Amino acid sequence: MQYASFLIKYTEIAIKGKNRYLFEDALVARIRGALKKVDGTFIVSKNQGRIYVDTEGAYDFDETVEALKCVFGISGICPVVRTEDEGFEKLKEDVIRYIENVYPEADQTFKVHARRARKNYPMESMELNRELGGAILDRFPNMKVDVHDPQILLTVEIREHIYIYSKVIPGPGGMPVGTNGKAMLLLSGGIDSPVAGYMISKRGVKIDAVYFHAPPYTSERAKQKVVDLAGKIAKYAGTIYLHVINFTDIQLYIYEKCPHDELTIIMRRYMMKIAEQIAKETECLGLITGESIGQVASQTMQSLSVTNEVCTLPVYRPLIGFDKQEIVTISEQIDTYETSILPFEDCCTIFVAKHPVTKPNLKVIKRHERNLEEKIDELFEKAIETKELIIVE
Repeated sequence: MQYASFLIKYTEIAIKGKNRYLFEDALVARIRGALKKVDGTFIVSKNQGRIYVDTEGAYDFDETVEALKCVFGISGICPVVRTEDEGFEKLKEDVIRYIENVYPEADQTFKVHARRARKNYPMESMELNRELGGAILDRFPNMKVDVHDPQILLTVEIREHIYIYSKVIPGPGGMPVGTNGKAMLLLSGGIDSPVAGYMISKRGVKIDAVYFHAPPYTSERAKQKVVDLAGKIAKYAGTIYLHVINFTDIQLYIYEKCPHDELTIIMRRYMMKIAEQIAKETECLGLITGESIGQVASQTMQSLSVTNEVCTLPVYRPLIGFDKQEIVTISEQIDTYETSILPFEDCCTIFVAKHPVTKPNLKVIKRHERNLEEKIDELFEKAIETKELIIVE
């Protein structure tokens, strides 16, 4: 069946009070942006607490639904039949035709749920429920009414047009991207950080990203892997500005001057410093990482505390209480897992100590960082000045 319209459902936005219209407008904008990539003509409109996507001419149903399923803020996508108000007898015919097309076996339980948003319609909601239900029973004797747990909940909305629908395709939920500021994601080629970017975007945060590249120890294929991961997140988060930092000289200098069991912590601290400087320059309100407590040596409570110490911006860790399998499950759902496990090393895995410190002492770390004073500022500024910007759509 070819549907001419979609009703877009949302949940969290509905409780936003006087600011609700701002979130609705942002959702409408995100829907329009997502549908630009789909062949067809779409008209997105907001009307009396409802958002509709109306189509004109031919379009690909599956492609359209997939695009809408990547828009945060949508809780449900309802394919609807849109008809004009040409009297109740015509409405009955439209409802019967809908059942015939969508449920050809016509042997399920059902309930009619009519909503009369246009109060000048001559029949009230309860009367519509009764009369339309009776018409269905007369036409389809194998169907039964179940008002408590129906297999088919047939909704009929009386508005400027009349909308008939019964199917709700789940959306991703969350809040429209851009309604909660912008933050900088530390993106690697691993499993965790793409999931962290996805999850923070789901809360309405626009993200930029920074990737630390270490040629020749990391290949161009490793960099492309990160670009590909950013592209998969961008399906949900919108355009991502990916800042690629050449981290090799800093990494080698730390390797030369600092105790090897502290390499990960000290390198991580300089990554956070660089990411924060770029975040401030691009008006981000915080940093995002894919860290989870206790997953590796650099993610113990003590290590996270020492890492945080270099930052003045807040650091958001949406995966902090997740175990690895929970993170993997989400990565599979958003199609980043297979890319994340490609065997191209990133700079975090090159200089890993055999026995990294798991409970670093901040005073000791700072004392050893003084070994870097001769050149680290120069290397830091060079890394910022030579960064590469990749715009990922």
